[in-house]
Amino acid sequence: MNELNLKAPAKINLSLDVLNKRDDGYHNVNMIMQQITLHDEIYLKKIDEDIILTTNCSFLPNDISNIAYKAAYYMIEKYNIKSGIYIDIKKYIPIAAGLAGGSSDAAAVIKGMNILFDLNLSIKEMMDIGMPIGADIPFCILGGGALAKGIGEKLTEIKGLRSGWIVLSKPNICVSTGEAYSNLDLNNIEIRPDTETLLKALENDNLYKIANNLCNVFESGILKRHPIVKSIKEKMLEYGALGSLMSGSGPSVYGLFKDYNKAKSAYEKLRLLYNQTFLVKSYNGRQ
Repeated sequence: MNELNLKAPAKINLSLDVLNKRDDGYHNVNMIMQQITLHDEIYLKKIDEDIILTTNCSFLPNDISNIAYKAAYYMIEKYNIKSGIYIDIKKYIPIAAGLAGGSSDAAAVIKGMNILFDLNLSIKEMMDIGMPIGADIPFCILGGGALAKGIGEKLTEIKGLRSGWIVLSKPNICVSTGEAYSNLDLNNIEIRPDTETLLKALENDNLYKIANNLCNVFESGILKRHPIVKSIKEKMLEYGALGSLMSGSGPSVYGLFKDYNKAKSAYEKLRLLYNQTFLVKSYNGRQ
């Protein structure tokens, strides 16, 4: 095999809790992540030498500062691969949106190169490769739904979100992870996720209980600094979402809908206001 096409699914957070700051500067977290059907498309092809990366997004770098390029470089060095790789990324996942788009692209590169170069790596081995490159990459390799602890690298596969529809909307602003942490007072977090209740609701596929237990500790600080995020959340609920939450460090907001027609109507209304709005479902498949 000389070429391969892969999907790189986005993720949302059903919960996100920050427990404490570590001595190494990272934070310990406890969060539930879920892949969704919104995805980038990754095309890989063996070439004689070097790494060539192209993309349909003009402002994305095509060198080692691109996390997918970095993953390919790491694989070539680690496994002494003698040929090169051509990577084409068609971006559909909004960038800097709390959706792990870049990490998912890198995960697809790792999985794809494992196949193209007959490396026979296990899921665990690929997750270990991804961890030093980006904290969300191991989850993107595992896929589906997962409980993440540590700095996000300690993953437990769970029964993910299975029913309902998801409307996702990203306003035309960017929020960095650094900004989200700088607005978080660890000693004064008023509401934290009830992780056990949420896990049980997922186990039982109880969409109402899942929607009522969505929680992200970053949300209150970002909502105060960026009223547009709060406005999208309010609109999701106004348009019939059972629950709504900001994903990751934001600024993307999603709503969970039981009814397709309500979800479609909400999507159409929000799409008029925010160009990067999507109607999707959860994704629990494996590639």
